[in-house]
Amino acid sequence: MKLEISAGARHILQTLAAAGFEAHLVGGCVRDLLRGVTPCDWDICTSARPEETERCFSGRRIIETGLKHGTVTVLVEGEPYEITTYRTEGPYSDSRRPDYVRFVPNLTEDLARRDFTMNAIAMDLERNLRDPFGGAADIERGLIRCVGEPGRRFREDGLRVMRALRFAAVFGYGIEEQTARAVHENRAMLGRVAAERINGELRRLLVGRSVGDILRRYPDVFCQFWPQLEPLVGLEQRNPWHCWGGWEHTVRAVEAAPADVTLRLAMLLHDIGKPACKSTDENGVDHFYGHPAVSAQLADEMLRALKFDNKTREQVVLLVERHGAQLPPESRVIRRWLNRLGPEAFFQLLEVKRADGMGQDLEKVKDRLLELDEIRAKAERILAEGQCLTVRDLAVNGRDVTAAGMEPGPEVGRMLRGLLERVLSGELPNERGALLAALQKR
Repeated sequence: MKLEISAGARHILQTLAAAGFEAHLVGGCVRDLLRGVTPCDWDICTSARPEETERCFSGRRIIETGLKHGTVTVLVEGEPYEITTYRTEGPYSDSRRPDYVRFVPNLTEDLARRDFTMNAIAMDLERNLRDPFGGAADIERGLIRCVGEPGRRFREDGLRVMRALRFAAVFGYGIEEQTARAVHENRAMLGRVAAERINGELRRLLVGRSVGDILRRYPDVFCQFWPQLEPLVGLEQRNPWHCWGGWEHTVRAVEAAPADVTLRLAMLLHDIGKPACKSTDENGVDHFYGHPAVSAQLADEMLRALKFDNKTREQVVLLVERHGAQLPPESRVIRRWLNRLGPEAFFQLLEVKRADGMGQDLEKVKDRLLELDEIRAKAERILAEGQCLTVRDLAVNGRDVTAAGMEPGPEVGRMLRGLLERVLSGELPNERGALLAALQKR
């Protein structure tokens, strides 16, 4: 089934054509239509100069922030549509934006400046394609290929190195041989890219369906902006629990985690401290004592360097730090962890521990994986029953403590926390009478 071009995009194409100008959909929206995916946004290229485009839409709200590079943004029913004049580009001195653009009357010249063939396809209102670089065939084959000479494309904007990997991970596409070679050869260009831009691509890459394949094939690219990964890539793990080296274990753990940025980041970084903590005993067995704490410290540094938001950073660091925690399937232990972490982080930790196990010797960890199912079921039951997990959940409060004869002050809080601990451990029921009796016996 063919997907419809949005009404706003059709209006813009029709308006420009009625004024005597060429106009085409271009870039990601055409790529997505050919993939059978509804586009998130609609970009249009046209033979009209920016001032001519503005005259065509003089009755609508126009945003002029992209005029320097030939882009006029028109709002139709509140939705923005970027309309860009056919152009070629000068050199990229900052490896991000062209030093200048030159408007051209030829659509093919405009398409020739784009990054990948699948993004260098234009479509008119009747869905006729202009595809001088074979992008439609590459989409059909599931192939990412640069337009023109790959090295030049990556040197123009180093972020394209990450974009190639992100598209491959998200779409499940392969990367054409010369393009793949150029990715490796030009990875240092990422050193000229702002951390925030790398962050944006990495987030989307990590939740892609083929993230494991990309991590396996291109560890050198990830080490370019996170050099702390490099010792992990070559780490051997001679240990009964592990049948893979450090990097392959990490990749398998990432693959096993749900497609959530926080969880995938936690798995990518959970063992980053292992190389620094490695020791080998007299039997030749490797140990990594204390690596969760070291990994958490490194993860914090790495996430800060890439400008991750505080919430994501703190969640990831917590999960990395706690990923080695012992969690027996006992209700009193589960209640304590729910109290300590809160339900959201607790269930995230279960996912982390499962993914970690999936990257180990499955025969050895199968019982532990079954235990995690038991822990999850008990935790869900504890929450469903509304069992006491915090001081606020106690059947008594501070007024009850002072009524029992304790002077107001910090001791009241300590008394309530003591009662909570006894309830969490199962020593006391969370019943008002039992708790008041305990207060009297203090």
